[in-house]
Amino acid sequence: MASQDSFGAKSTLDVDGKSYEIFRLDAVQGDGLDVDSLPFSLKVLLENLLRTEDGADITADDIRALAGWEADADPSKEIQFTPARVIMQDFTGVPCVVDLATMREAMADLGGDASKINPLAPAEMVIDHSVIADVFGTPEAFERNVEIEYERNRERYQFLRWGQGAFDDFKVVPPGTGIVHQVNIEHLARVAFTREVDGVLQAYPDTCVGTDSHTTMVNGIGVVGWGVGGIEAEAAMLGQPVSMLIPRVVGFKLSGDLPEGSTATDLVLTITEMLREHGVVGKFVEFYGPGVSALPLANRATIGNMSPEFGSTIAVFPIDDETVKYLRLTGRSEEQLALVESYAKTQGLWHDPAAEPRYSEKLELDLATVVPSIAGPKRPQDRIQVTEAKQSFRGALRAYVTDEADAVSGAYDEALEESFPASDAPATSEGVDGQTPAATTCRARPRTVAARATPPR
Repeated sequence: MASQDSFGAKSTLDVDGKSYEIFRLDAVQGDGLDVDSLPFSLKVLLENLLRTEDGADITADDIRALAGWEADADPSKEIQFTPARVIMQDFTGVPCVVDLATMREAMADLGGDASKINPLAPAEMVIDHSVIADVFGTPEAFERNVEIEYERNRERYQFLRWGQGAFDDFKVVPPGTGIVHQVNIEHLARVAFTREVDGVLQAYPDTCVGTDSHTTMVNGIGVVGWGVGGIEAEAAMLGQPVSMLIPRVVGFKLSGDLPEGSTATDLVLTITEMLREHGVVGKFVEFYGPGVSALPLANRATIGNMSPEFGSTIAVFPIDDETVKYLRLTGRSEEQLALVESYAKTQGLWHDPAAEPRYSEKLELDLATVVPSIAGPKRPQDRIQVTEAKQSFRGALRAYVTDEADAVSGAYDEALEESFPASDAPATSEGVDGQTPAATTCRARPRTVAARATPPR
């Protein structure tokens, strides 16, 4: 359905001799409307409303409300977001295809044209949850496991092969290709999406909803997307917009460069700790500032992937040279790269390191302050600096040991301080026969070390 285009935003973008219909954000003007200072993520939502304005579910008032977004206000205005595509993994994707097939069967029973039942939004399914490692430890293990998967679930794959051929705008990525999020950022994500609508080729921001909470990994390349339930994904696939409140947006300003010795994991743990402490549940998180340019895309994708761990809906990075560099690295066409850059710059979606968009809340991190850290997999927010690991371990250990064992530990520390740095670690208890076993023996035998941790009765 064509947009009502109340703001006269419809325009044409020419890229290398090819024309695309776009809806310009700078066309939205009026009292109290300041599109230029909107966060990147809300600009993407605004374009979505401009392009899908139908006068009923999406109106000019909705567009004005988003363009005039009050950063300090609590979410209260509901809008209808229409994602460019839906991405699914096999556990939730197969039932969606079954539902489509059932609808076709019902249409045929009613005497209608079953071929009219199709996804209204492009749908992509990556089969990554079902392959089992039946074979391992051999060079041919990978190929053999995929073969066994096809044999074990032959009927399922026959059905999906039929679905890919029968339905329009439905793509299946076979098993053994990679995890869904990896395939999404390396192959499926377009950043600038194109689709023919009423005979006209349109270009607009790539957006998605996915049936996995870590769909947010795609935020690292400037794609606004998040995880939803299977029912919501199927509704989106059938053309129903996602109902949402205009969110609060947390701006996370980055500056400086990561110091030598600090890794992406250290950065992610630091950011997770800061965002968990701040509180970002139900909010958009957006990274900006000069430090963004210093982060390779792999780091950005890792941070986006952690969005469910600190509770935000998305954790998105804007589009910049690093985005285009990654798209080229992963084999996107030069035509696509040119479109991404031209579209982003035309729409004000290209990253400006000096820009200060308006945000509901702000945090700031100097990347130079990130230090090597450790944290458990279940509680990444409980970050511990490597330099403090010894003291932290000792503190946590007190809850698991007796006072008698604690006294032995103190004696061991005292003996250690009196020993020469290159010598073997001092012993703290005698062997079974009254002799002190060699320290090298203890190090080579973990069971012995464990046994010696308990003083003799």
